[in-house]
Amino acid sequence: MKFKTITWEKGKIVLIDQTKLPGCLVYVRCATVKQLWQAIHDLKVRGAPAIGAAAALGMVLGLSKKNEKSFPELKKNIDMLFKYIASSRPTAVNLAWALGRMRNTAVANRNKPVMAIKKLMLKEAGDIIDEDKASCLAMADNAQVLIRKNDRIMTYCNAGMLATVGCGTALGVIYRANELGKNVKVYSCETRPLLQGARLTCWELYKHKIDVTLICDNMAGYLMQQKRINKIFVGADRIAANGDAANKIGSYSLAVLAAFHKIPFYVVAPYSTFDLSLSLGSEIPIEERDACEIREGWYKRSMVAKGVKIYNPAFDVIPNSLISGIVADTCLIKPPYIKNIKKLRKNQN
Repeated sequence: MKFKTITWEKGKIVLIDQTKLPGCLVYVRCATVKQLWQAIHDLKVRGAPAIGAAAALGMVLGLSKKNEKSFPELKKNIDMLFKYIASSRPTAVNLAWALGRMRNTAVANRNKPVMAIKKLMLKEAGDIIDEDKASCLAMADNAQVLIRKNDRIMTYCNAGMLATVGCGTALGVIYRANELGKNVKVYSCETRPLLQGARLTCWELYKHKIDVTLICDNMAGYLMQQKRINKIFVGADRIAANGDAANKIGSYSLAVLAAFHKIPFYVVAPYSTFDLSLSLGSEIPIEERDACEIREGWYKRSMVAKGVKIYNPAFDVIPNSLISGIVADTCLIKPPYIKNIKKLRKNQN
């Protein structure tokens, strides 16, 4: 099954509304930056690489509504759009990374006519999308040294085609293994409270005829104890310079369980997800979302007594000591992470 998570069509951003899955495949058309901001915030589009691509196109969309006469006027609008779009979700670094690339493109071409700069920015957004497709394929290939025939892989949240504009990060690895005839079996954790594993990962894998079994999050340890899992692959929303990785809430618990049961735990993410300005994972900003997602998000009536306090962090941080390896688009990174991520940075410069 082929689908496009994000496209630019006739001056609008076209997105899969992931809140409607798996019930129906619906596309939404964002004609304004406000609509895009809402789509990102409400998780109609989600996944670090995907929201990075959406943000880049959002910058183009916002500027298409303006009629600046000079570069200073254009730069002022770019800075306003940067701040506004970046506020939609704080944890995934790809969002600000993509917006930064768009702004840098404008600054590098400041001596050109305004319309010429805007055309170059549209091209830059297209490059970000094309690069994500290529990086997904590269990560999928780089991970194959870790996967053997008939492996039983656990994954968490959704790190597939819906989270990128390519074949995915952690799920891209599985798709590639399947293409190579490795016959892997996948266990997908449901991923409370928004059920991305149940609604999105299982939908993707089932549509692509991958052997997938859904489990509740609190069943993961039992499956490990039964020796039904021998590897875990997850994505990431931000990776610090020491290799600590922020991912969907519950990833830390999974990594602790994996370490106890001596099961390799791998993080799959492109270089754009690394935030080398942060030394430690504890410096990563963690988004806290509305309590209604826990209280009544998937129920006909509230599942919590009125007045009960709710805490709803969207992410947690996996310490580097619990990560067996980080599959990037440039290479497979192994410990010691501080040293090897520094090497990665030098190679990128």
